[in-house]
Amino acid sequence: MGESVKKSAIILIVLSLTAARPALAERNPADPYERYNRVMFKVNDTADKYVLSPVARGYRAVTPKPVRTGVTNFFDNLRDVVSMGSNLLRLDIKRSSEDFVRVGINSTFGLGGLINIADAGGVPNNKNTLGDTFASWGWKNSNYFVYPLTGPSTVRDSIGSTITTFYPIDNVVFPKPAGRIALQSLRAANIREQYLDLTDSLNDAAIDKYAYTRDLFMKMRARQTGSALPQGADEEIDIDDLVSDENSPPPAREYTPATEQAAEAQPQASSPDMPEARGGILTLWHPDS
Repeated sequence: MGESVKKSAIILIVLSLTAARPALAERNPADPYERYNRVMFKVNDTADKYVLSPVARGYRAVTPKPVRTGVTNFFDNLRDVVSMGSNLLRLDIKRSSEDFVRVGINSTFGLGGLINIADAGGVPNNKNTLGDTFASWGWKNSNYFVYPLTGPSTVRDSIGSTITTFYPIDNVVFPKPAGRIALQSLRAANIREQYLDLTDSLNDAAIDKYAYTRDLFMKMRARQTGSALPQGADEEIDIDDLVSDENSPPPAREYTPATEQAAEAQPQASSPDMPEARGGILTLWHPDS
């Protein structure tokens, strides 16, 4: 009798575990690293709450808007160099040439990139990254991954970000470590300042901040790379309602023939690129800052 009870108990446990697995998978089929992601999200969010966000608010308070715009333009000019290299890897001579022209114009006539003359001249603003290059090579769909201290990303984009972190263009501009540290600190404050209004509204709107940020980010990257929207992402999230015109990324370039033809016919609208939307801050990444 005792042996029969034991067998029945074991069967019930096995059945309960088997039944629980589909429910768990059904909850986030596209987020296999959720346990790690949530832990890292909390770490990032805490660092953002007590360090990055206060620094960014102080930076906004003491720095006039024209100066902040100049700083943003300077870092965007460096990102155009990364974009040029990414487009060369894709063998996209047209876009890499456009990036080269942007860097040349803004670096010379724009006082080292502080003034964005290329946009005023109608030069297309690509801002492609290594993550975008990997997507164009066929790695379109990639699982969500929270990058330490920077935020929302994917496995694909994180690899691109890591490469540009170890081999940054900043080393050419500032060869000494002290200069690079100062540059990175200024970049972090500048990027975080651009996201203050967005993250404040996100804090008010989201019940589960992690899931809301994940779904918003993955929808944004799906638009930009032409990948499939991960199953389970909230289709009702409207990025346009959350991102103001001032802080919104350039129109997404999906790697499809129709998009390529449209890009040939019409230059991309100029607007500040979504900052390394790298958690408490929809990225100090975006892939590859």
